[in-house]
Amino acid sequence: MAAAATLPSSSTASATAAARLRREPERLAEERAQLLQQTRDLAFANYKTFIRGAECTERIHRLFGDVEESLGRLLDRLPSFQQNCRNFVKEAEEISSNRRMNTLTLNRHTEILEILEIPQLMDTCVRNSYYEEALELAAYVRRLERKYSSIPVIQGIVNEVRQSMQLMLSQLIQQLRTNIQLPACLRVIGYLRRMDIFTEAELRVKFLQARDAWLRSILTTIPNDDPYFHITKTIEACRVHLFDIITQYRAIFSDEDPLLPTAMGEHTVNEGAIFHGWVLQKVSQFLQVLETDLYRGIGGRLDSLLGQCMYFGLSFSRVGADFRGQLAPVFQRVAIYTFQKAIQEAVEKFQDEMNSYTLISAPAFLSSSNIPVPEFAAVPATQPGTLQPPMVLLDFPPLACFLNNILVAFNDLRLCCPVALAQDVTGTLEDALVKVTKIILAFHRAEEAAFSSGEQELFVQFCTVFLEDLVPYLNRCLQVLFPPAQLRKILEMFIPVRFGQNIATI
Repeated sequence: MAAAATLPSSSTASATAAARLRREPERLAEERAQLLQQTRDLAFANYKTFIRGAECTERIHRLFGDVEESLGRLLDRLPSFQQNCRNFVKEAEEISSNRRMNTLTLNRHTEILEILEIPQLMDTCVRNSYYEEALELAAYVRRLERKYSSIPVIQGIVNEVRQSMQLMLSQLIQQLRTNIQLPACLRVIGYLRRMDIFTEAELRVKFLQARDAWLRSILTTIPNDDPYFHITKTIEACRVHLFDIITQYRAIFSDEDPLLPTAMGEHTVNEGAIFHGWVLQKVSQFLQVLETDLYRGIGGRLDSLLGQCMYFGLSFSRVGADFRGQLAPVFQRVAIYTFQKAIQEAVEKFQDEMNSYTLISAPAFLSSSNIPVPEFAAVPATQPGTLQPPMVLLDFPPLACFLNNILVAFNDLRLCCPVALAQDVTGTLEDALVKVTKIILAFHRAEEAAFSSGEQELFVQFCTVFLEDLVPYLNRCLQVLFPPAQLRKILEMFIPVRFGQNIATI
């Protein structure tokens, strides 16, 4: 019964559900119609909104296109922007680094300014002769160069300092070319050594060159018009200043230094040879000037000049440069040259006299004072064997004038008469007598045809006086100039002893 009671309820529900299902399409259609109507009402009521929405949608669509296009362009530009960003970061880092450097530079401004002012300070020190400070600055710059040689500013400072050092070197060398005293010389050489530009040998050469230039400047100021004045002033200048230079050199440089090895290491060179060669050069130049002025003629003052030269050479013996032995050949050459020139002029004058001479038997018209007594004839005239000229020569003017000129040459020669000239003087005199003889013979040949008996006799007397009076008198003059005893003593020193007996007979 219970089961029967529940069956109607179940069927009822099913029927109800089926009815609802049958009505569902209608309901849905009604609901659809209602929604459509509501949509129409909504659209009618809000059509403006829909229009604006459509317009906005269209505009949004266009804007999205523009955005898409802009994004494309942005994507294309992103790599370059990225690179620019990297560059910016790098520049920012550099700016930051420069800023740190500028900050550090500002903090070290005083020290940097001192370094930058070194060239100007160096130039000021050099131009004002503050060489000690200049050398200290140069040493400081060398240390900077060793540490910071890659920095351009330091390189510029080094170059400017080197230019100032060159100016300093020129000033120091120029000081050596002035009348500088020994203490100043020591300071200058000390500065040059500290500059470390020259080796020791080069420094010696530079010192001698500079001092030599100063000596030459003094010698060139001596007037050259008068040979005697020129050579005497040259001797005085060389004796004083050259001695000072040698003294300065020996005080500054030591010639006892050890020998320096050469590049090959096999031979050695002594730096003292530099000074020795320079002294020899100066002595040689002085001898050349001396000989030149002597040949120009000094007016019979050869003995005075010889004494000055000998004193000059003796003074140099104190520094080991005695050159008196080299003076003798110079004075010998000049003495024989002067004598030969005087003899030649005497012969020429004799020839001129003979060209216009006429043999006459008139009394002597020449005073005895026309034939000078030579200075070496110191024996009184009252004693026998004196060197008074033969008075008979006054009867023959050409012979008297010839003897007068010969005696003048003898008197000039006596002022400086080395024994070594005995042979040259004798030979010169013999040649002159030979020429005079030829002139006399030429005169005889030219006038012989016109001679009278008296003129022939006078010519014979002329020749006799020439042969027996003039020639022996000249021989006695030679013996006074060159005493035989003195010649014998000198010859015995050089000729072997086995010839002593022959020498004794001279």
